[in-house]
Amino acid sequence: MNIDWILAFKALLLGIVEGLTEFLPVSSTGHLIVVGSLLNFTGAQAKAFDVVIQFGAILAVCWEFRRKIGELASGIVSRRPNARRFILNIIVACIPAVIFGLMFDKQIKAFLFTPVSVALALVIGGIVILWAEWRQSHGDKRPRVRALDELTITDALKVGLAQCLALIPGTSRSGSTIIGGMLFGLERRIATEFSFFLAIPLLFGATVYELYKMRAMLETIDIGAFILGLIAAFASAFICVRWLLRYITTHDFKVFAWYRIGFGLLILITAYTGVIKWAA
Repeated sequence: MNIDWILAFKALLLGIVEGLTEFLPVSSTGHLIVVGSLLNFTGAQAKAFDVVIQFGAILAVCWEFRRKIGELASGIVSRRPNARRFILNIIVACIPAVIFGLMFDKQIKAFLFTPVSVALALVIGGIVILWAEWRQSHGDKRPRVRALDELTITDALKVGLAQCLALIPGTSRSGSTIIGGMLFGLERRIATEFSFFLAIPLLFGATVYELYKMRAMLETIDIGAFILGLIAAFASAFICVRWLLRYITTHDFKVFAWYRIGFGLLILITAYTGVIKWAA
């Protein structure tokens, strides 16, 4: 059996990048666009690969929160009010992104899926995170929502609207939901956990939708490389989620903000000076 070791290396690296960045406020899509450009892994097959490895990251979150997901499922069957309200909050928070995603998907992919536009979003998002952290540390009000069961429909809708910003590559879905939640009164850990749960139906639905659109092309893909990337994304995402949940108990998100700003400026400088010929 002939193995394309170069493709296998790209699959492994991109899978790790997806897993490490999907649930951090640094934008997994932006990183995949940038790293894919550096590896010269672009085009239709690369887009399909990104969708597949994203599914690996989703599975990691499902495994980490399997007990909570099981409790929610049994709560719905037994009609427990808290479980039904939480599921309703998830649905409400998903609706804005679904609507805006279907409306502007083609335009966003046509004009914003480039390293330079990603870099601009990274820098702007980093500045917003610094402002949000400054606001929470210097504000007079303590977080209003300190448990997932305290979330209201209005809270969920606000977080869902904030999530729409993540349609812009480089913004970060987790970043927009976590920072948006903090600005709307959610405690940092609650905003993070809600972001994780919100990712499960949204990213799963997006994965199924994208694979359906690419169904004709999937017959020509390298199955081995795709499976390798999916496994790498699952393993790295699982490690990252567990680490992040421990990290936020004693730290804020400023380090991610400075990373975004530094990474974004590096891309812009290399693009302006011509040191790296980024993909258009």
